[in-house]
Amino acid sequence: MNGPAKFFDTFFNAGVAAKYLPDILAGMGVTIALGLAVAVTGLIAGLGLAVLRATGRAWLALPIIAFVDILRALPPLVIIIIFFFAFPMIGIEMSAFTATWLALSLVLAAYAEESLWGGIVSLPRGQTEAARSTGLTWWQAMTAVILPQAIRISVPPLTNRVIAVAKNVALGSVVALSEVLNLAQSATSAAGNPTPLTMAAAGYLVLFIPAMLGARRLERRFQWRT
Repeated sequence: MNGPAKFFDTFFNAGVAAKYLPDILAGMGVTIALGLAVAVTGLIAGLGLAVLRATGRAWLALPIIAFVDILRALPPLVIIIIFFFAFPMIGIEMSAFTATWLALSLVLAAYAEESLWGGIVSLPRGQTEAARSTGLTWWQAMTAVILPQAIRISVPPLTNRVIAVAKNVALGSVVALSEVLNLAQSATSAAGNPTPLTMAAAGYLVLFIPAMLGARRLERRFQWRT
């Protein structure tokens, strides 16, 4: 068997691919579901934290700042391990899916809060005062005037961060989460052939290339026009 033939037999073996395709597809389903769940909950939580911080109350702002700094400083893998292995020691047990989802959602919430807060404080303070002078309440001014602009400013860093955190779903393999990379590694060991890992890599390309293209389109749509 010559070099190219050996390469294709090793990394693109049709028999191995057919045998483990159902496992890879099942893992892709878990990866997609968990990635979407993390994106939705993380962005919602980050938005809520940014709004609470914008109230200007120190007893709210200080814990939020501490939360954001700690979650951005810790590696996501460490947080997943704490949730899955340490929390049961204090009577809080969770599945691999829940531990990974909660950990990554909190990490994304921390980054989303910081991005949205940056968007809020970048706006002239006079906009809030002008909105309030028209009779709007603080909440109405925030939701109708400030947040739409802050979100628009925050779209570029947020889209990149969402994709980066979503790819960290693969870290769930450490706690035996049945996502695509974990199943591909198990299949590779069972088959003695790395074709399942090639399939997993292709799966990630199928998932994240459209996501990145969509993020770029979203950035262009929300960019400020001069």
